[in-house]
Amino acid sequence: MTSIVFNGSYITKKNTGIGVVSRDLLNSFSAHKITALIPKDIGIKGDIYIPNNLSPGSGFKSHFRRLYWLQNTVPKLMDDLNAEYFLSPLLEAPLFTNTKSIVLAHDLIPIRYPSISLLTLYHLTYIPLILKQSKIILCNSISTANDLHRYYKIPMQKLFPIKLGFDNAKYYPIKKNRKKFFLIMGRHNPHKNLGSVIKAFAYAKINDYKLIFVGPFDKRHTPSLIKLIDEYNLRHLCVWKGWIDDDEKLSLLNECQALIIASLWEGFGLPALEAMACGTPVIASNRGALPEVVGDYGYLVNPFDIQSISFAMNAVINDKKCFEKALQEGPKRAESFNWFDTAKTIEKIIQEVD
Repeated sequence: MTSIVFNGSYITKKNTGIGVVSRDLLNSFSAHKITALIPKDIGIKGDIYIPNNLSPGSGFKSHFRRLYWLQNTVPKLMDDLNAEYFLSPLLEAPLFTNTKSIVLAHDLIPIRYPSISLLTLYHLTYIPLILKQSKIILCNSISTANDLHRYYKIPMQKLFPIKLGFDNAKYYPIKKNRKKFFLIMGRHNPHKNLGSVIKAFAYAKINDYKLIFVGPFDKRHTPSLIKLIDEYNLRHLCVWKGWIDDDEKLSLLNECQALIIASLWEGFGLPALEAMACGTPVIASNRGALPEVVGDYGYLVNPFDIQSISFAMNAVINDKKCFEKALQEGPKRAESFNWFDTAKTIEKIIQEVD
């Protein structure tokens, strides 16, 4: 197979989102086919170690450092290794070089829901250049491929939707008693639609249940959610957690009544997949890629309709066979999302394009 250099700069000790995708995808390729660029001191073996300050945890400064590294260091590494492709699990790669790039697109949230921010500017300036130059554009869903075609006018023949995966050694059914709480995992950005979930919870009038939020505190968005909770007098029923380890995540997924992911849009929806793997009911938005992930397994809701979300909460509580059905169907559906299959699919695409 063609020699490939893998961009592992997003992998950290506490991975979320793209970091999880980067780590698990890298681990699924045949070792002799990939040269991995990995940050130092994160406890993962790499072929070439790169500075830790390129990782996303350091804010915008780290992004600028990584872009500089991509532009100046990576092409030299490619030449030294005589590598043909640079594979990046996000839309970042060297520009204005002879590097043949393969990039993975996750979503176009900053374009769908623009704001006055550096992130939106980044998607309006840098991302179009990456998309134009890249040899292959992998997409984490058909929904994301359609968005790239719609917003950036990328020809469909250049776009390759693939299935992502999950770590089935970390997410699986365990014998846990279901407790009276609903689980929400992810950041607190507006498109996650957490305000509507809070309102739906209040509307459902299930005061002996709780909402548990797992995700980092965001000084831009979290305070307004806390204010809304106070307006509905729900503070005693809401629990806020930051980053949690894999063991606690597994327990919460197996103990909750359902995972709620009622986003206005998702490019994929990894938490929904992890919940299915645990045999846990999923209340998911009917927008974006979530219907692709959950199929007819979950309770699909209109994210703009508070009553729709509220009805799904009560439906889970009142359906006596809900958990039995979820345990039978969830892990089975999750099996079709496998990182090794993802890696094989990417290898096949590269061979066909070559």
